[in-house]
Amino acid sequence: MDLSPKQIVNELNKHIIGQDEAKKAVAIALRNRYRRAQLSPELREEITPKNIIMKGPTGVGKTEIARRLAKLVKAPFIKVEATKYTEVGYVGKDVEGMVRDLVECAFRLVKDEKTAEVSVKATDVAERKMVNLLAEIKKADRGETPREIFEANLLESLRKGVFDSMIIETEIKDEPKNMELIPGGAAISLGSIFGEMLPQRKRKRKISVKEAMKCFIEEESDKLIDDDAVKEEALRRAENDGIIFIDEIDKIAGKENTSGADVSREGVQRDILPIVEGSTVMTKYGAVKTDYILFIAAGAFHVAKVEDLIPELQGRFPVSVELQSLTKEDFVNILTNTEHSLTQQYAVLLAVDHIDLRFTPDAIDAIAEISEEINLTSEDIGARRLHTVMEYLLEDISFNAGGDYPPVTVEINRAYVEEHLSKITRDRDLKKYVL
Repeated sequence: MDLSPKQIVNELNKHIIGQDEAKKAVAIALRNRYRRAQLSPELREEITPKNIIMKGPTGVGKTEIARRLAKLVKAPFIKVEATKYTEVGYVGKDVEGMVRDLVECAFRLVKDEKTAEVSVKATDVAERKMVNLLAEIKKADRGETPREIFEANLLESLRKGVFDSMIIETEIKDEPKNMELIPGGAAISLGSIFGEMLPQRKRKRKISVKEAMKCFIEEESDKLIDDDAVKEEALRRAENDGIIFIDEIDKIAGKENTSGADVSREGVQRDILPIVEGSTVMTKYGAVKTDYILFIAAGAFHVAKVEDLIPELQGRFPVSVELQSLTKEDFVNILTNTEHSLTQQYAVLLAVDHIDLRFTPDAIDAIAEISEEINLTSEDIGARRLHTVMEYLLEDISFNAGGDYPPVTVEINRAYVEEHLSKITRDRDLKKYVL
């Protein structure tokens, strides 16, 4: 997508409040990718992404900025935690796994796009297949009707959803079950590893027409898609458009003279270093060069500092931005000026049970004020504090709604907020005087 840095920031502003410095940095990094793509192959080889390191407390938008950025341009994106990896020789995840996960994400993205491209053709074939099945089942109802007209009527009814809940017996492709090959690791499908080496088996199942149609469309889509082309495009996208977000980077920033539980911290940094510097990682789809993947590292850096990372790793993150703690004004904006804001989410959730939930401006002001003060007097968890406050605030309404509870309009004003949050505000007032 050809977006200018200003346009990228405007898009991010719809979902993330404040943090202009961080937004500007990621917008420039994204635009530089587009600029690089317009250059000659010789120059393109020389230009590598300028990786970013974000410093700031939890809940201020570090992950969300990276996630929204990737979503904006449909780039392969994964979030990993540095604490999940350990130095070679210790039990733990292998750092190359992050690249393999990125390629897996790229493959799913491309496969979904290709599936959407062939969906009309695949649906057409699947419908014909289903109509033949239904014609066989309902042949007694045909009577003197010509086959073409009978099948046309069945097709029309199928499209209207008349047969959705009807149970039929049909052959469905038998997918190999997922297996957890590494304790604590992700479940992996044997079919995704061995691919065509495993025979394509089908088994008879009794399922609804609606579910059977999904299976038929999936099967027909797979026949129409060139898997090799998907793999090739997935590798290209992972290499050139991929974004890896490494969270909790501060947790592996330790001084050299560490022992005990901290012994592998520097080792993890040294293991991550070649991935960030640029190396080739083997995946089940082929070899991937990590030279042009954009890495965004983030951490709170309460105890450790960026300077505590090994110099080589610091050098691979030339852009450093600091995110600020959220203020009362930020909380007000989060509750009112973002797409699908928290107040809107609760309103639509409770509307299901016929509760018309309305927030007055002074209520929003009170919620923001309380959230800011709790963050100041206890652990600063950023915007996540709003979830805690809103759950406490709407607990009674959420509990009583539903069933035979009559439709009602509930106005949330400042008095309501102060009354229902009195417990946590009382605790907050006490904490002011506790050292």
